[in-house]
Amino acid sequence: MKIAITGATGFVGSRLVERLQADGHSIVVLTRSVDHGRQVFPAANFPQVEVVGYSPQESGDWQTGVLSGCDGVVNLAGAPISERWSDEHKQAIMDSRKVGTEKLVEALAKADPKPAVWVNASAIGYYGTSETATFDETSTPIDNDFLSQVCQSWEGAAQPVKDYGTRLVILRLGIVLGMGGAVAKMLTPFRMFAGGPIGSGQQWFSWIHRDDVVNLIVQALQDPQMEGVYNATAPNPVRMGEFCKTLGKVLNRPSWLPVPDFVLEAILGDGAQVVLEGQQVLPKRTEASGFSYQYALVKDALDDIV
Repeated sequence: MKIAITGATGFVGSRLVERLQADGHSIVVLTRSVDHGRQVFPAANFPQVEVVGYSPQESGDWQTGVLSGCDGVVNLAGAPISERWSDEHKQAIMDSRKVGTEKLVEALAKADPKPAVWVNASAIGYYGTSETATFDETSTPIDNDFLSQVCQSWEGAAQPVKDYGTRLVILRLGIVLGMGGAVAKMLTPFRMFAGGPIGSGQQWFSWIHRDDVVNLIVQALQDPQMEGVYNATAPNPVRMGEFCKTLGKVLNRPSWLPVPDFVLEAILGDGAQVVLEGQQVLPKRTEASGFSYQYALVKDALDDIV
């Protein structure tokens, strides 16, 4: 297959490119900086990767023919959530997903032939947060929650691809675990014997190993029966306290020093709610699709990572 990918230089995207090349596919990396793209994917190591410059939030010449002849599109691009949410950054979070997807769909309209499948990232923030509710792919969103609004707009921007006969798969990602991302930020205090639960420790932590995300994307590209929304989370979410306790055991470090709410809020502002409130999300449609998790239990995931 020939696959076009946005967000390819990121935490999930870079591993996806490695996997697709290893499987013999060719990849078109769409990036704002061709130089950076080539640094991440040097031609000597990635002979099947073509790096193409694009302007993700602007219409332009880049849209003409960029997706022509591609068998699939994977749209992962988006400004990071784990930063302080100033008004400016909140706008960047929204626009990078909604407008970025709209402009990519404009490129799809100009493609000939058109890709058969489009895999679009979303997030479990779609459901809002709760310590008591359980969410699956059929659950309705919460309208007064910023991240839910972002996810609804993101998913809505991808819907028109179906008008072109392209199969649409939306993956609502949980917290992705790997060497980097959320785990990397938690390792330092644990290694200094200062690790512990974040906030109350009772909030739900719906996670997934990065390799399982990549495997799920590959399955979505290849399985013509997959269509619609799937939760990209492991089937066994845990409370934050249990997650931190397990991380401590894997590192052979204690997990006793809680991180107070106000510390996280001082760092992340409104973004702290993602970590402090959480949600319990189950991947019912994902399991029903026949997807086989490599890491269904958080201890197995953390053992592999650290």
